[in-house]
Amino acid sequence: MIFIDTGAFVARFRASDDYHAPALRGWAELQRGKTRMFTTNIVLLEAAKLLGGVRGFKWAAARLEEWLSSEKLTIFHSDKDAEIAAAEWMARFADQEIGPADCISFVFMQRHRIKRAFAFDRDFRVAGFELWPTER
Repeated sequence: MIFIDTGAFVARFRASDDYHAPALRGWAELQRGKTRMFTTNIVLLEAAKLLGGVRGFKWAAARLEEWLSSEKLTIFHSDKDAEIAAAEWMARFADQEIGPADCISFVFMQRHRIKRAFAFDRDFRVAGFELWPTER
């Protein structure tokens, strides 16, 4: 099981991203394997907005539709209880300035016992999760 963060979606499609090469390798490995993939609706919306600024919003909307209809990707949807729990994560890591999108991800990762994140920012490591891919 692996949680897919915004950075993994964005780096895959933005050639100028510092993590473009490891993102391509990571996605290729996930497509070949049978690893169960998870994310949140918030991550997908954030990724679509960021990619819209790079590749155009029509293109980003098409990617968003693909992700939302994917049978390989389980999407967790935020609710009030998850958002309250995310606020608690934010307070816990206030000194690290970890934002709400990552904190809601932590909530679902903890709830579903997902230990690895396909991510390129330190926030997941700070919160006690394993980053993947490990190469930088």
